[in-house]
Amino acid sequence: MSYISNKLREQVIQRANACCEYCRIPANIGFFPHEIDHIIAEKHDGATELENLAYACWRCNRYKGSDLGSFDPITDEFTFLYHPRNQNWSEHFSLEEDRIVGQTPVGRTTEKLLQFNTPERQRERRLYLLKA
Repeated sequence: MSYISNKLREQVIQRANACCEYCRIPANIGFFPHEIDHIIAEKHDGATELENLAYACWRCNRYKGSDLGSFDPITDEFTFLYHPRNQNWSEHFSLEEDRIVGQTPVGRTTEKLLQFNTPERQRERRLYLLKA
Protein backbone atom coordinates (compact mmCIF):
# COMPACT_ATOMS: atom_id res chain seq x y z
CA MET A 1 0.00 0.00 0.00
CA SER A 2 1.33 3.42 -0.96
CA TYR A 3 1.90 6.28 1.40
CA ILE A 4 -0.69 9.05 1.01
CA SER A 5 0.58 12.42 2.17
CA ASN A 6 -1.49 14.58 4.49
CA LYS A 7 -1.81 17.19 1.73
CA LEU A 8 -3.16 14.65 -0.77
CA ARG A 9 -5.46 13.15 1.88
CA GLU A 10 -6.89 16.62 2.64
CA GLN A 11 -7.46 17.29 -1.07
CA VAL A 12 -9.44 14.05 -1.39
CA ILE A 13 -11.54 14.84 1.69
CA GLN A 14 -12.26 18.41 0.59
CA ARG A 15 -13.25 17.35 -2.93
CA ALA A 16 -15.69 14.81 -1.41
CA ASN A 17 -17.13 17.34 1.05
CA ALA A 18 -16.16 14.87 3.79
CA CYS A 19 -18.72 12.31 2.51
CA CYS A 20 -18.24 8.80 1.15
CA GLU A 21 -18.08 9.11 -2.61
CA TYR A 22 -19.88 5.79 -3.05
CA CYS A 23 -22.77 5.79 -0.55
CA ARG A 24 -22.62 9.52 0.34
CA ILE A 25 -22.65 9.02 4.12
CA PRO A 26 -20.84 11.89 5.89
CA ALA A 27 -17.65 11.19 7.82
CA ASN A 28 -19.13 12.49 11.07
CA ILE A 29 -21.76 9.70 11.07
CA GLY A 30 -20.84 6.25 12.23
CA PHE A 31 -18.32 4.71 14.55
CA PHE A 32 -15.37 4.07 12.22
CA PRO A 33 -13.48 6.77 10.29
CA HIS A 34 -13.67 7.15 6.52
CA GLU A 35 -10.68 6.06 4.46
CA ILE A 36 -8.89 6.90 1.24
CA ASP A 37 -9.69 4.37 -1.51
CA HIS A 38 -7.75 3.68 -4.68
CA ILE A 39 -10.56 3.64 -7.27
CA ILE A 40 -8.38 1.45 -9.45
CA ALA A 41 -6.44 -0.60 -6.93
CA GLU A 42 -2.68 -0.56 -6.86
CA LYS A 43 -2.67 -4.27 -7.72
CA HIS A 44 -4.32 -3.27 -11.03
CA ASP A 45 -1.64 -0.57 -11.54
CA GLY A 46 -3.79 2.22 -10.13
CA ALA A 47 -1.72 5.26 -9.21
CA THR A 48 -1.64 7.02 -5.86
CA GLU A 49 -2.68 10.37 -7.30
CA LEU A 50 -5.66 12.64 -6.75
CA GLU A 51 -7.62 11.47 -9.81
CA ASN A 52 -7.48 7.83 -8.69
CA LEU A 53 -8.39 8.40 -5.05
CA ALA A 54 -11.84 8.55 -3.47
CA TYR A 55 -13.04 9.20 0.05
CA ALA A 56 -14.89 6.10 1.23
CA CYS A 57 -16.62 4.95 4.38
CA TRP A 58 -15.06 1.86 5.86
CA ARG A 59 -17.95 -0.35 4.70
CA CYS A 60 -17.77 0.74 1.06
CA ASN A 61 -13.99 0.44 1.10
CA ARG A 62 -14.09 -3.09 2.56
CA TYR A 63 -16.85 -4.36 0.28
CA LYS A 64 -15.22 -2.86 -2.81
CA GLY A 65 -11.73 -4.06 -2.00
CA SER A 66 -9.67 -4.17 -5.17
CA ASP A 67 -12.66 -5.08 -7.37
CA LEU A 68 -13.18 -3.18 -10.60
CA GLY A 69 -16.54 -4.72 -11.47
CA SER A 70 -18.99 -7.56 -11.03
CA PHE A 71 -22.16 -8.92 -12.60
CA ASP A 72 -25.29 -6.80 -13.01
CA PRO A 73 -27.97 -8.52 -10.89
CA ILE A 74 -30.56 -8.03 -13.68
CA THR A 75 -28.67 -8.74 -16.91
CA ASP A 76 -25.96 -10.97 -15.41
CA GLU A 77 -23.43 -9.19 -17.64
CA PHE A 78 -20.06 -8.09 -16.32
CA THR A 79 -20.21 -4.38 -15.48
CA PHE A 80 -17.61 -2.01 -14.11
CA LEU A 81 -18.28 -0.39 -10.74
CA TYR A 82 -19.19 3.26 -10.31
CA HIS A 83 -16.14 5.48 -10.81
CA PRO A 84 -16.46 8.70 -8.76
CA ARG A 85 -14.03 10.65 -10.98
CA ASN A 86 -15.57 9.72 -14.33
CA GLN A 87 -19.27 9.29 -13.56
CA ASN A 88 -22.07 11.33 -12.01
CA TRP A 89 -23.63 9.74 -8.91
CA SER A 90 -27.18 10.89 -9.69
CA GLU A 91 -27.06 9.28 -13.14
CA HIS A 92 -26.51 5.86 -11.59
CA PHE A 93 -28.27 5.99 -8.21
CA SER A 94 -31.32 7.42 -6.51
CA LEU A 95 -32.07 7.76 -2.82
CA GLU A 96 -35.50 6.29 -2.02
CA GLU A 97 -36.22 6.88 1.66
CA ASP A 98 -33.31 5.07 3.34
CA ARG A 99 -32.29 2.96 0.31
CA ILE A 100 -29.79 3.70 -2.43
CA VAL A 101 -31.21 2.21 -5.62
CA GLY A 102 -29.07 1.52 -8.67
CA GLN A 103 -30.70 2.97 -11.79
CA THR A 104 -28.24 1.64 -14.39
CA PRO A 105 -26.13 -1.50 -14.78
CA VAL A 106 -23.24 0.39 -13.12
CA GLY A 107 -25.52 1.52 -10.28
CA ARG A 108 -27.09 -1.89 -9.72
CA THR A 109 -23.73 -3.66 -9.75
CA THR A 110 -22.20 -1.15 -7.33
CA GLU A 111 -25.28 -1.23 -5.07
CA LYS A 112 -25.05 -5.00 -4.84
CA LEU A 113 -21.28 -5.39 -4.45
CA LEU A 114 -20.89 -2.55 -1.94
CA GLN A 115 -23.98 -3.77 -0.06
CA PHE A 116 -25.55 -0.31 0.18
CA ASN A 117 -28.82 -1.55 1.66
CA THR A 118 -28.02 -3.88 4.52
CA PRO A 119 -30.16 -3.25 7.63
CA GLU A 120 -27.17 -1.63 9.39
CA ARG A 121 -26.47 0.73 6.50
CA GLN A 122 -30.14 1.69 6.16
CA ARG A 123 -30.30 2.40 9.90
CA GLU A 124 -27.17 4.57 9.62
CA ARG A 125 -28.69 6.41 6.63
CA ARG A 126 -31.97 7.01 8.52
CA LEU A 127 -30.04 8.54 11.43
CA TYR A 128 -28.20 10.80 9.02
CA LEU A 129 -31.41 11.84 7.24
CA LEU A 130 -33.05 12.67 10.59
CA LYS A 131 -30.15 14.98 11.46
CA ALA A 132 -30.14 16.69 8.05
